[in-house]
Amino acid sequence: MDTHEIQSAKQRFGIIGNSPKLNYAIQVALQVAPTDLSVLITGESGSGKESFSKIIHHLSHRKHGNFIAINCGAIPEGTIDSELFGHEKGAFTGAADSRKGYFEVTDGGTIFLDEIGEMPVGTQARLLRVLENQEFIRVGSSKVLKTNVRVIAATNVNLLEAVQKGKFREDLYYRLNTVPIEVPPLRERGNDILLLFRKFASDFSETYKVKPVQLTPDAQESLLRYRFPGNIRQLKNIVEQISVLEIDRQIDGSTLSKYLPNQGSTVPALWKEEKKEESFSERDLLYKVLFDMRKDMNELKKLILKMAQEGQSSQLIAEHQHLFQNMSNYERGTDTSSLTPSSSNLPAPSSLSNLSPSAPIIYHPDEEEEEDHTIEFDKAEILQENESLSLQDVEKEMIIKALKKHSNKRKYAAKELGISERTLYRKIKQYEIE
Repeated sequence: MDTHEIQSAKQRFGIIGNSPKLNYAIQVALQVAPTDLSVLITGESGSGKESFSKIIHHLSHRKHGNFIAINCGAIPEGTIDSELFGHEKGAFTGAADSRKGYFEVTDGGTIFLDEIGEMPVGTQARLLRVLENQEFIRVGSSKVLKTNVRVIAATNVNLLEAVQKGKFREDLYYRLNTVPIEVPPLRERGNDILLLFRKFASDFSETYKVKPVQLTPDAQESLLRYRFPGNIRQLKNIVEQISVLEIDRQIDGSTLSKYLPNQGSTVPALWKEEKKEESFSERDLLYKVLFDMRKDMNELKKLILKMAQEGQSSQLIAEHQHLFQNMSNYERGTDTSSLTPSSSNLPAPSSLSNLSPSAPIIYHPDEEEEEDHTIEFDKAEILQENESLSLQDVEKEMIIKALKKHSNKRKYAAKELGISERTLYRKIKQYEIE
Protein backbone atom coordinates (compact mmCIF):
# COMPACT_ATOMS: atom_id res chain seq x y z
CA MET A 1 0.00 0.00 0.00
CA ASP A 2 1.55 3.32 -1.05
CA THR A 3 1.91 6.52 0.97
CA HIS A 4 -0.65 8.31 -1.19
CA GLU A 5 -3.50 6.06 0.02
CA ILE A 6 -2.53 6.61 3.64
CA GLN A 7 -2.38 10.41 3.17
CA SER A 8 -5.73 10.33 1.36
CA ALA A 9 -7.31 8.46 4.28
CA LYS A 10 -5.85 10.98 6.74
CA GLN A 11 -7.36 13.90 4.85
CA ARG A 12 -10.73 12.23 4.48
CA PHE A 13 -11.09 11.27 8.14
CA GLY A 14 -9.29 14.24 9.70
CA ILE A 15 -6.30 12.36 11.10
CA ILE A 16 -3.28 14.57 11.84
CA GLY A 17 0.25 13.16 12.12
CA ASN A 18 3.08 11.39 10.33
CA SER A 19 4.55 9.07 12.97
CA PRO A 20 5.46 5.57 11.73
CA LYS A 21 3.24 3.83 14.33
CA LEU A 22 0.24 5.92 13.30
CA ASN A 23 0.87 5.26 9.60
CA TYR A 24 1.10 1.52 10.22
CA ALA A 25 -2.19 1.47 12.14
CA ILE A 26 -3.90 3.33 9.26
CA GLN A 27 -2.39 0.91 6.76
CA VAL A 28 -3.82 -2.11 8.64
CA ALA A 29 -7.24 -0.43 8.80
CA LEU A 30 -7.20 0.20 5.04
CA GLN A 31 -6.24 -3.40 4.31
CA VAL A 32 -8.90 -4.96 6.52
CA ALA A 33 -11.72 -2.56 5.56
CA PRO A 34 -12.91 -4.44 2.39
CA THR A 35 -13.28 -7.70 4.36
CA ASP A 36 -15.88 -8.75 6.94
CA LEU A 37 -13.32 -9.74 9.56
CA SER A 38 -13.82 -8.68 13.16
CA VAL A 39 -11.33 -6.07 14.34
CA LEU A 40 -10.05 -5.30 17.83
CA ILE A 41 -8.64 -1.78 18.23
CA THR A 42 -6.46 -1.28 21.29
CA GLY A 43 -5.07 1.95 22.68
CA GLU A 44 -5.23 4.33 25.61
CA SER A 45 -8.27 6.43 26.32
CA GLY A 46 -8.37 9.54 24.13
CA SER A 47 -5.95 8.21 21.51
CA GLY A 48 -8.53 8.28 18.68
CA LYS A 49 -9.70 4.67 18.38
CA GLU A 50 -13.13 5.62 17.04
CA SER A 51 -11.55 7.27 13.97
CA PHE A 52 -10.18 3.89 12.90
CA SER A 53 -13.58 2.26 13.23
CA LYS A 54 -14.97 4.89 10.84
CA ILE A 55 -12.16 4.24 8.35
CA ILE A 56 -13.00 0.53 8.34
CA HIS A 57 -16.75 1.09 7.94
CA HIS A 58 -16.70 3.81 5.27
CA LEU A 59 -14.17 1.97 3.10
CA SER A 60 -16.06 -1.32 3.26
CA HIS A 61 -18.95 -2.66 1.19
CA ARG A 62 -21.18 -1.86 4.20
CA LYS A 63 -20.60 1.89 3.84
CA HIS A 64 -24.25 2.47 2.86
CA GLY A 65 -25.48 0.58 5.93
CA ASN A 66 -25.89 1.92 9.44
CA PHE A 67 -22.89 2.63 11.65
CA ILE A 68 -23.51 2.77 15.42
CA ALA A 69 -20.87 3.46 18.05
CA ILE A 70 -21.69 2.19 21.55
CA ASN A 71 -19.75 2.72 24.76
CA CYS A 72 -20.23 -0.53 26.67
CA GLY A 73 -18.99 1.04 29.90
CA ALA A 74 -21.69 3.72 29.80
CA ILE A 75 -24.66 1.31 29.66
CA PRO A 76 -25.87 -0.13 33.01
CA GLU A 77 -25.39 -3.87 33.36
CA GLY A 78 -29.11 -4.46 33.84
CA THR A 79 -30.08 -2.85 30.53
CA ILE A 80 -27.18 -3.60 28.18
CA ASP A 81 -28.76 -6.85 26.89
CA SER A 82 -31.93 -4.97 26.01
CA GLU A 83 -29.96 -2.17 24.33
CA LEU A 84 -27.91 -4.53 22.18
CA PHE A 85 -30.41 -7.30 21.41
CA GLY A 86 -33.82 -5.74 22.06
CA HIS A 87 -36.67 -6.98 24.24
CA GLU A 88 -40.26 -8.16 24.05
CA LYS A 89 -43.23 -6.44 25.60
CA GLY A 90 -43.49 -7.31 29.30
CA ALA A 91 -39.99 -8.83 29.43
CA PHE A 92 -39.23 -6.74 32.52
CA THR A 93 -40.74 -3.92 34.55
CA GLY A 94 -41.21 -0.89 32.31
CA ALA A 95 -41.10 -2.83 29.04
CA ALA A 96 -44.42 -1.49 27.75
CA ASP A 97 -43.63 -2.27 24.11
CA SER A 98 -41.32 -4.44 22.07
CA ARG A 99 -38.05 -2.80 21.08
CA LYS A 100 -35.38 -3.54 18.51
CA GLY A 101 -31.80 -3.70 19.71
CA TYR A 102 -28.72 -2.24 18.02
CA PHE A 103 -27.82 -5.55 16.37
CA GLU A 104 -31.23 -5.64 14.74
CA VAL A 105 -31.19 -1.98 13.71
CA THR A 106 -27.70 -2.17 12.17
CA ASP A 107 -28.42 -5.28 10.10
CA GLY A 108 -26.19 -4.96 7.04
CA GLY A 109 -24.02 -2.30 8.69
CA THR A 110 -21.29 -1.98 11.31
CA ILE A 111 -21.47 -1.79 15.07
CA PHE A 112 -18.55 -0.31 17.04
CA LEU A 113 -18.34 -1.58 20.62
CA ASP A 114 -16.08 0.80 22.50
CA GLU A 115 -14.70 -0.21 25.93
CA ILE A 116 -15.54 -3.86 25.22
CA GLY A 117 -13.63 -4.85 28.37
CA GLU A 118 -16.44 -3.32 30.47
CA MET A 119 -19.09 -5.61 28.98
CA PRO A 120 -20.69 -8.01 31.53
CA VAL A 121 -19.76 -11.69 31.17
CA GLY A 122 -23.38 -12.72 30.46
CA THR A 123 -23.62 -10.25 27.60
CA GLN A 124 -20.28 -11.51 26.29
CA ALA A 125 -21.85 -14.95 25.77
CA ARG A 126 -24.68 -13.39 23.72
CA LEU A 127 -22.17 -11.41 21.66
CA LEU A 128 -20.14 -14.55 20.95
CA ARG A 129 -23.25 -16.20 19.49
CA VAL A 130 -23.75 -13.22 17.17
CA LEU A 131 -20.15 -13.42 15.97
CA GLU A 132 -20.19 -17.16 15.41
CA ASN A 133 -23.73 -17.79 14.10
CA GLN A 134 -25.03 -14.30 13.26
CA GLU A 135 -28.08 -14.90 15.42
CA PHE A 136 -29.48 -13.57 18.70
CA ILE A 137 -32.56 -13.69 20.92
CA ARG A 138 -34.40 -10.70 22.30
CA VAL A 139 -34.76 -10.38 26.06
CA GLY A 140 -37.96 -12.12 27.08
CA SER A 141 -38.29 -14.05 23.81
CA SER A 142 -37.45 -17.55 22.64
CA LYS A 143 -37.40 -16.74 18.94
CA VAL A 144 -34.00 -16.78 17.25
CA LEU A 145 -33.38 -13.79 14.98
CA LYS A 146 -30.72 -13.39 12.31
CA THR A 147 -28.49 -10.39 11.71
CA ASN A 148 -25.66 -9.55 9.34
CA VAL A 149 -23.52 -7.12 11.30
CA ARG A 150 -19.80 -6.46 11.30
CA VAL A 151 -18.39 -5.98 14.79
CA ILE A 152 -15.48 -3.66 15.52
CA ALA A 153 -14.41 -3.57 19.16
CA ALA A 154 -12.08 -1.27 21.05
CA THR A 155 -10.56 -1.31 24.51
CA ASN A 156 -8.09 0.60 26.63
CA VAL A 157 -7.41 -2.33 28.98
CA ASN A 158 -5.31 -5.45 28.53
CA LEU A 159 -7.91 -8.06 27.58
CA LEU A 160 -5.47 -10.96 28.05
CA GLU A 161 -5.08 -9.97 31.70
CA ALA A 162 -8.87 -9.69 31.96
CA VAL A 163 -9.14 -13.23 30.52
CA GLN A 164 -6.70 -14.55 33.13
CA LYS A 165 -8.72 -12.89 35.91
CA GLY A 166 -11.97 -14.38 34.60
CA LYS A 167 -13.46 -11.00 33.69
CA PHE A 168 -13.46 -11.61 29.94
CA ARG A 169 -14.27 -14.72 27.95
CA GLU A 170 -11.25 -16.27 26.28
CA ASP A 171 -13.21 -17.55 23.28
CA LEU A 172 -14.70 -14.11 22.70
CA TYR A 173 -11.27 -12.49 22.91
CA TYR A 174 -9.86 -14.67 20.14
CA ARG A 175 -13.03 -14.26 18.08
CA LEU A 176 -12.81 -10.46 18.27
CA ASN A 177 -9.05 -10.30 17.85
CA THR A 178 -9.08 -11.62 14.29
CA VAL A 179 -7.27 -8.47 13.14
CA PRO A 180 -5.65 -6.34 15.87
CA ILE A 181 -4.96 -2.63 15.39
CA GLU A 182 -2.88 -0.81 17.99
CA VAL A 183 -3.34 2.96 18.13
CA PRO A 184 -0.18 4.60 19.58
CA PRO A 185 -0.49 7.00 22.52
CA LEU A 186 0.22 10.65 21.81
CA ARG A 187 3.53 10.66 23.72
CA GLU A 188 4.92 8.11 21.24
CA ARG A 189 4.07 10.17 18.17
CA GLY A 190 6.87 12.76 18.42
CA ASN A 191 6.31 15.94 16.41
CA ASP A 192 2.69 14.97 15.77
CA ILE A 193 2.01 16.75 19.06
CA LEU A 194 3.05 20.09 17.56
CA LEU A 195 1.02 19.45 14.40
CA LEU A 196 -2.07 18.70 16.48
CA PHE A 197 -1.49 21.80 18.62
CA ARG A 198 -1.43 24.03 15.52
CA LYS A 199 -4.53 22.31 14.12
CA PHE A 200 -6.51 22.79 17.34
CA ALA A 201 -5.27 26.38 17.74
CA SER A 202 -6.50 27.18 14.22
CA ASP A 203 -9.89 25.54 14.87
CA PHE A 204 -10.46 27.43 18.13
CA SER A 205 -9.39 30.75 16.61
CA GLU A 206 -12.27 30.38 14.14
CA THR A 207 -14.67 29.22 16.84
CA TYR A 208 -13.93 32.08 19.27
CA LYS A 209 -12.98 34.72 16.64
CA VAL A 210 -9.50 35.26 18.07
CA LYS A 211 -5.96 35.13 16.74
CA PRO A 212 -4.50 31.60 16.93
CA VAL A 213 -2.00 31.00 19.73
CA GLN A 214 1.58 30.05 18.89
CA LEU A 215 4.29 28.33 20.92
CA THR A 216 7.79 29.66 21.52
CA PRO A 217 10.69 27.15 21.12
CA ASP A 218 10.94 26.49 24.87
CA ALA A 219 7.17 25.90 25.03
CA GLN A 220 7.44 23.42 22.16
CA GLU A 221 10.13 21.52 24.04
CA SER A 222 7.95 21.42 27.16
CA LEU A 223 5.00 20.15 25.15
CA LEU A 224 7.09 17.38 23.56
CA ARG A 225 8.40 16.28 26.96
CA TYR A 226 4.95 16.03 28.50
CA ARG A 227 3.50 12.49 28.65
CA PHE A 228 -0.17 13.34 27.95
CA PRO A 229 -1.99 10.64 29.94
CA GLY A 230 -5.25 11.88 28.37
CA ASN A 231 -3.73 11.78 24.87
CA ILE A 232 -5.37 13.78 22.04
CA ARG A 233 -8.43 14.62 24.11
CA GLN A 234 -6.25 16.20 26.80
CA LEU A 235 -4.18 18.17 24.26
CA LYS A 236 -7.34 19.53 22.67
CA ASN A 237 -8.68 20.71 26.03
CA ILE A 238 -5.36 22.41 26.84
CA VAL A 239 -5.31 24.28 23.52
CA GLU A 240 -8.91 25.39 24.04
CA GLN A 241 -8.15 26.74 27.52
CA ILE A 242 -5.11 28.66 26.28
CA SER A 243 -7.02 30.05 23.28
CA VAL A 244 -9.75 31.44 25.49
CA LEU A 245 -7.82 32.60 28.57
CA GLU A 246 -4.49 33.98 27.34
CA ILE A 247 -4.28 37.59 26.13
CA ASP A 248 -0.77 37.24 24.72
CA ARG A 249 -0.95 34.91 21.70
CA GLN A 250 2.73 33.96 22.01
CA ILE A 251 2.84 31.16 24.58
CA ASP A 252 6.18 30.57 26.31
CA GLY A 253 7.25 27.66 28.51
CA SER A 254 6.25 29.26 31.83
CA THR A 255 2.79 30.12 30.54
CA LEU A 256 2.29 26.67 29.08
CA SER A 257 3.34 25.00 32.35
CA LYS A 258 0.25 26.48 34.04
CA TYR A 259 -1.94 24.32 31.80
CA LEU A 260 0.08 21.10 32.11
CA PRO A 261 -0.82 19.04 35.21
CA ASN A 262 1.97 17.91 37.49
CA GLN A 263 4.30 15.53 35.66
CA GLY A 264 4.68 13.47 38.82
CA SER A 265 1.08 12.28 38.53
CA THR A 266 1.34 11.20 34.90
CA VAL A 267 3.15 7.87 35.02
CA PRO A 268 0.46 5.59 33.58
CA ALA A 269 2.05 2.17 33.23
CA LEU A 270 3.77 1.50 36.56
CA TRP A 271 1.29 3.06 38.92
CA LYS A 272 -0.77 -0.07 39.56
CA GLU A 273 2.27 -2.21 40.25
CA GLU A 274 3.68 0.35 42.70
CA LYS A 275 0.31 0.48 44.42
CA LYS A 276 0.32 -3.31 44.64
CA GLU A 277 3.78 -3.37 46.24
CA GLU A 278 2.68 -0.73 48.73
CA SER A 279 -0.33 -2.80 49.73
CA PHE A 280 1.85 -5.84 50.34
CA SER A 281 4.17 -3.85 52.61
CA GLU A 282 1.17 -2.60 54.60
CA ARG A 283 -0.07 -6.16 55.00
CA ASP A 284 3.34 -7.36 56.20
CA LEU A 285 3.49 -4.48 58.67
CA LEU A 286 0.04 -5.39 59.99
CA TYR A 287 1.13 -9.00 60.51
CA LYS A 288 4.16 -7.79 62.46
CA VAL A 289 2.03 -5.58 64.70
CA LEU A 290 -0.41 -8.43 65.39
CA PHE A 291 2.34 -10.86 66.32
CA ASP A 292 4.04 -8.22 68.52
CA MET A 293 0.71 -7.60 70.22
CA ARG A 294 0.31 -11.34 70.83
CA LYS A 295 3.75 -11.51 72.37
CA ASP A 296 3.03 -8.54 74.66
CA MET A 297 -0.29 -10.08 75.68
CA ASN A 298 1.47 -13.31 76.64
CA GLU A 299 4.07 -11.46 78.70
CA LEU A 300 1.38 -9.36 80.35
CA LYS A 301 -0.57 -12.47 81.35
CA LYS A 302 2.61 -13.94 82.87
CA LEU A 303 3.18 -10.73 84.79
CA ILE A 304 -0.34 -10.65 86.21
CA LEU A 305 -0.02 -14.28 87.35
CA LYS A 306 3.31 -13.50 88.99
CA MET A 307 1.77 -10.50 90.72
CA ALA A 308 -1.01 -12.67 92.09
CA GLN A 309 1.48 -15.28 93.29
CA GLU A 310 4.17 -13.11 94.86
CA GLY A 311 2.19 -10.03 95.91
CA GLN A 312 4.85 -7.66 94.53
CA SER A 313 2.67 -5.79 92.09
CA SER A 314 4.26 -2.33 92.29
CA GLN A 315 7.79 -3.55 91.76
CA LEU A 316 6.88 -5.93 88.92
CA ILE A 317 4.75 -3.34 87.12
CA ALA A 318 7.53 -0.77 87.35
CA GLU A 319 9.91 -3.27 85.75
CA HIS A 320 7.49 -4.04 82.90
CA GLN A 321 6.04 -0.62 82.17
CA HIS A 322 6.72 -1.04 78.44
CA LEU A 323 4.15 -3.84 78.26
CA PHE A 324 1.39 -1.66 79.69
CA GLN A 325 2.40 1.21 77.41
CA ASN A 326 2.30 -1.06 74.33
CA MET A 327 -1.13 -2.42 75.25
CA SER A 328 -2.37 1.15 75.76
CA ASN A 329 -1.09 2.05 72.29
CA TYR A 330 -2.85 -0.95 70.76
CA GLU A 331 -6.18 0.01 72.34
CA ARG A 332 -5.92 3.60 71.09
CA GLY A 333 -5.04 2.44 67.57
CA THR A 334 -1.64 4.15 67.73
CA ASP A 335 0.33 4.19 64.48
CA THR A 336 2.83 1.36 64.28
CA SER A 337 5.70 3.78 64.07
CA SER A 338 4.95 5.00 67.60
CA LEU A 339 4.78 1.62 69.33
CA THR A 340 8.24 2.05 70.87
CA PRO A 341 7.64 3.10 74.49
CA SER A 342 8.62 6.56 75.59
CA SER A 343 9.43 7.27 79.21
CA SER A 344 7.60 10.58 79.02
CA ASN A 345 4.17 9.03 78.55
CA LEU A 346 4.41 5.93 80.76
CA PRO A 347 1.88 5.71 83.58
CA ALA A 348 3.20 6.17 87.09
CA PRO A 349 3.87 2.96 89.10
CA SER A 350 1.56 4.19 91.84
CA SER A 351 -1.39 4.28 89.45
CA LEU A 352 -0.52 0.94 87.93
CA SER A 353 -0.36 -0.79 91.27
CA ASN A 354 -4.14 -0.68 91.49
CA LEU A 355 -4.63 -2.51 88.21
CA SER A 356 -6.74 -5.60 88.27
CA PRO A 357 -6.88 -8.21 85.49
CA SER A 358 -9.06 -7.20 82.57
CA ALA A 359 -10.54 -10.68 82.12
CA PRO A 360 -10.56 -14.10 83.78
CA ILE A 361 -7.00 -15.32 83.61
CA ILE A 362 -6.38 -17.97 80.96
CA TYR A 363 -2.70 -18.40 80.35
CA HIS A 364 -0.63 -20.32 77.86
CA PRO A 365 3.18 -20.02 77.62
CA ASP A 366 4.56 -18.33 74.51
CA GLU A 367 4.85 -20.91 71.75
CA GLU A 368 7.22 -21.19 68.81
CA GLU A 369 5.02 -23.44 66.63
CA GLU A 370 3.80 -21.64 63.49
CA GLU A 371 0.65 -23.77 63.29
CA ASP A 372 -0.97 -22.27 66.39
CA HIS A 373 -1.77 -18.55 66.12
CA THR A 374 -4.50 -18.43 68.78
CA ILE A 375 -4.22 -16.82 72.19
CA GLU A 376 -5.97 -19.59 74.05
CA PHE A 377 -3.72 -21.30 76.56
CA ASP A 378 -3.65 -24.70 78.18
CA LYS A 379 -4.01 -25.02 81.96
CA ALA A 380 -1.70 -28.04 82.21
CA GLU A 381 1.23 -26.07 80.80
CA ILE A 382 0.81 -23.42 83.51
CA LEU A 383 0.94 -26.04 86.22
CA GLN A 384 4.03 -27.49 84.60
CA GLU A 385 5.74 -24.09 84.93
CA ASN A 386 4.63 -23.67 88.54
CA GLU A 387 3.08 -26.76 90.09
CA SER A 388 1.85 -24.85 93.15
CA LEU A 389 -0.29 -22.56 91.06
CA SER A 390 -3.85 -23.56 90.17
CA LEU A 391 -5.44 -21.60 87.34
CA GLN A 392 -8.93 -21.99 88.72
CA ASP A 393 -7.78 -21.02 92.22
CA VAL A 394 -6.22 -17.82 90.89
CA GLU A 395 -9.34 -16.96 88.93
CA LYS A 396 -11.56 -17.74 91.88
CA GLU A 397 -9.36 -15.66 94.21
CA MET A 398 -9.53 -12.66 91.87
CA ILE A 399 -13.31 -12.85 91.73
CA ILE A 400 -13.60 -13.11 95.53
CA LYS A 401 -11.30 -10.10 96.00
CA ALA A 402 -13.32 -8.03 93.54
CA LEU A 403 -16.60 -8.96 95.22
CA LYS A 404 -15.25 -8.11 98.68
CA LYS A 405 -13.87 -4.81 97.45
CA HIS A 406 -17.28 -3.78 96.13
CA SER A 407 -19.38 -5.25 98.96
CA ASN A 408 -20.64 -8.12 96.79
CA LYS A 409 -22.05 -5.73 94.19
CA ARG A 410 -21.66 -7.80 91.04
CA LYS A 411 -22.06 -4.89 88.64
CA TYR A 412 -19.00 -3.07 89.95
CA ALA A 413 -17.02 -6.25 90.49
CA ALA A 414 -17.64 -7.34 86.90
CA LYS A 415 -16.61 -3.91 85.65
CA GLU A 416 -13.32 -4.08 87.56
CA LEU A 417 -12.65 -7.61 86.31
CA GLY A 418 -13.40 -6.51 82.76
CA ILE A 419 -16.15 -9.08 82.19
CA SER A 420 -19.92 -8.97 81.83
CA GLU A 421 -22.28 -9.51 84.76
CA ARG A 422 -23.54 -12.68 83.07
CA THR A 423 -20.02 -14.10 82.89
CA LEU A 424 -19.38 -13.14 86.52
CA TYR A 425 -22.64 -14.83 87.59
CA ARG A 426 -21.60 -17.98 85.71
CA LYS A 427 -18.16 -17.97 87.33
CA ILE A 428 -19.67 -17.48 90.82
CA LYS A 429 -21.93 -20.44 90.21
CA GLN A 430 -19.05 -22.49 88.75
CA TYR A 431 -16.75 -21.90 91.72
CA GLU A 432 -19.61 -22.02 94.27
CA ILE A 433 -18.67 -18.64 95.72
CA GLU A 434 -20.93 -17.58 98.57
